[in-house]
Amino acid sequence: MKPATRMDAPAPAAAPRGPRWTGAAAGVIAAAVALGAGELVAGLLGGNASPVVVVGGGIVDAAPQWLKAFAIRTFGASDKQVLIGGILVVLVVMAALLGGQALRRLRPAAIVVAALGIAGAVFAARRPAAAPLDVLPSLVAAAAGIGALALLARVARTMAPVSAGAGKPAGPSAPPAAAPEPSRRGFLRTGLLLTGAAAVSGGAGRAIAAARGNVSASRAAVQLPVPASPAPPLPAGADLKLPGLSSFHTPNKDFYRVDTSLVVPRVPAETWTLKVGGMVDRPLEIDFSQLLRRPMIERDLTLSCVSNEVGGPYIGTARWIGAPLKDLLTEAGVRRGADQLVSRADDGFTIGTPMAAVLDGRDAILAVGMNGQPLPLEHGFPVRMIVPGLFGYVSATKWLVELEASTFAGFDAYWVKRKWAREGPVKTMTRIDTPKGLSSPERGKVAVAGVAWAQHTGIGKVEVRVDGGEWAQARLAPAPSADTWRQWVWEWDAQPGRHTLEVRGTDRSGRTQPEARVPPFPSGATGWHSVVVTVT
Repeated sequence: MKPATRMDAPAPAAAPRGPRWTGAAAGVIAAAVALGAGELVAGLLGGNASPVVVVGGGIVDAAPQWLKAFAIRTFGASDKQVLIGGILVVLVVMAALLGGQALRRLRPAAIVVAALGIAGAVFAARRPAAAPLDVLPSLVAAAAGIGALALLARVARTMAPVSAGAGKPAGPSAPPAAAPEPSRRGFLRTGLLLTGAAAVSGGAGRAIAAARGNVSASRAAVQLPVPASPAPPLPAGADLKLPGLSSFHTPNKDFYRVDTSLVVPRVPAETWTLKVGGMVDRPLEIDFSQLLRRPMIERDLTLSCVSNEVGGPYIGTARWIGAPLKDLLTEAGVRRGADQLVSRADDGFTIGTPMAAVLDGRDAILAVGMNGQPLPLEHGFPVRMIVPGLFGYVSATKWLVELEASTFAGFDAYWVKRKWAREGPVKTMTRIDTPKGLSSPERGKVAVAGVAWAQHTGIGKVEVRVDGGEWAQARLAPAPSADTWRQWVWEWDAQPGRHTLEVRGTDRSGRTQPEARVPPFPSGATGWHSVVVTVT
């Protein structure tokens, strides 16, 4: 007999595996199982510690300033949904790749899944308002994902019990090896069962969380008190009611929302308390019923976000009801040297406000009502803080639960740690609402109109020009106070052609807003708003 040659030697056996699609399917199904288990545990714990939420929050906190600005500028109030959607897309892609790896070798894939679970637990533990058990949803999710992946990989391997040469003829007339049909059915059956379990557990977790966090009944039960100092009626003509012009009062449903909370905190009024401490002589703690019994004031106040670009939408005016903040701090006895008021939200978010602005007599309030209704959930129910004249990131804490008299030298709030300016006074700004940019008004008289604001200083003049020509003074609508925006209108004798409209404002102290365009970071945008239109 001749000795066997290399070609006669049998090929080394490869790890058995199923068709290529089974690896991706196994990974995606295991990811669904992991997310479902994480949602269920998070719901049972009664918090917002689901893996997607805590990882998303960690990404928000760690994201560079330019990326946050891009997200707000590009996606607006939908930035959080876009972030969560992006996380899920990345997760699906990773899961498909890990599933393919698991069919070859389970251990490396399991190590990656475990690492992701640990990362989620770290994100959860590092949140400002984290509870000790908040790490559990991510860890349980990882364990469930590894278990599901191992089960699916084991079943999938039986679908093609051949070596790397599977599917090739063993001889000249041998047919290709085929995966046994019972094994394929077993994989599909196992996958469907796990997918169903993922859907049930995830749905149950969300339902439990929604039931625990359902504060709709609490909000519906709130009876706003009659203010001791009601807001005066709007001056006649304060709302010009022109087509395309923002209404003087912004409806609650249209009021801008910019914050870092991926999930709206849900705080029942019945369990809400506010602690006042730090550099005070008499620390206080009051509940919601006690707050409602305090003398209330009602004011029209404009809020604006520092992220607002020139001509941007992140500004609105509402009629607010709240307790004067100065009175509460006076009762607590703010000590000399406390130049910052640190406010904390229920989710641990912090804002630092100049103490001088809170105590100088302006209408700084603990707001409980907005446009005649209890605060909407997304706008801070049950209580938020408002200090006129300052951008929201240093003055308008939502879901407020704590006030601490402190110093700027001793504490940096959330956005200050990220290099935004420390005090954040609102800058004079004007915006053209109508005609819209790139619109085509007809020749003749065209109402050029918009809003202007310089909160706590007041708008004194608005001017408009066409194609870089002479400035023309617009007509200003009256405003109830310097703490609201003012509408304005200028009648333009529009001639056919392409034209550029520009607007600028001057506050009551005589300062005209600068022409130079400056981005929002770190202390608010500047520049003249302009639109280009084609008159037909």
